[in-house]
Amino acid sequence: MTVGPERWTTPSTTADAAAARRPAVNRIPWWAVVSAGAAPLLLGGGWTLAAARQPAGYDPIRDTISALAAQGATDRWLMTSALFGVGVCHVITAAGLRPARRLGRVVLAGGGAATLLVAAFPQSVQGTSTPHAMAAGLAFTALGAWPAFAGRRGHWAPLLTRGASAAAAVLLLGLVTWFAFGVDDDHRGLGERIAAGAQALWPLAVVLTSRRAVTVGRAGAGWRVPVAAISPAVAPERAAARSPSTPAGPRRGAAPAAREPGDRRPRGAG
Repeated sequence: MTVGPERWTTPSTTADAAAARRPAVNRIPWWAVVSAGAAPLLLGGGWTLAAARQPAGYDPIRDTISALAAQGATDRWLMTSALFGVGVCHVITAAGLRPARRLGRVVLAGGGAATLLVAAFPQSVQGTSTPHAMAAGLAFTALGAWPAFAGRRGHWAPLLTRGASAAAAVLLLGLVTWFAFGVDDDHRGLGERIAAGAQALWPLAVVLTSRRAVTVGRAGAGWRVPVAAISPAVAPERAAARSPSTPAGPRRGAAPAAREPGDRRPRGAG
């Protein structure tokens, strides 16, 4: 069967609207919005509350987040619980971030799992721990790199386009590199907080902008779907409406009907 050029339409019926949502079939569920919003709140709230419980010698500009959950820290359970919650939130967000490419979601979930390991393997009293350092390095790398694997060229979500995703990965990994190699010891805590905070906020930004793009599209401001993509229940009706047996009205530009002899009425008069 020969198929002509693809025709486009805007949703006008319930079935058409359902078809129009097919480009956004991977809609983000509400629980992914909750998890994406909870991650930065848990992280910032955790390091704020835990720092307030430390002795006077603790300096959030100089001392790292890991020191708040280290063995021997005062009320270390506060920061440990916060890190655990952040890791769980990243895993849940990855499961619900359906518009993103699967590989990007896997990397995001891996970053969340590595954050759980950061909580499970705290720094020792001496301040050094190989398992903790490895888990922290893996978490920072995965949470900085996942946008590069999540975007697509021409994606309908503004922060999941290839350009936006690549720029985000460069920025997030750049902050991690700056924290690891470019910050002096007197500002290491500040550098870590900036890098970790940005990594916690980016999934939230992607989720919110993607959901807004779907909402705008469903309101008719952007979605156009091929007529061929309309559900089968509507397609037969469309076909019947276009069939030759359907009476057709006069076409615009058609030649007027011939007048009978003696008809003196002007052309076009009824």
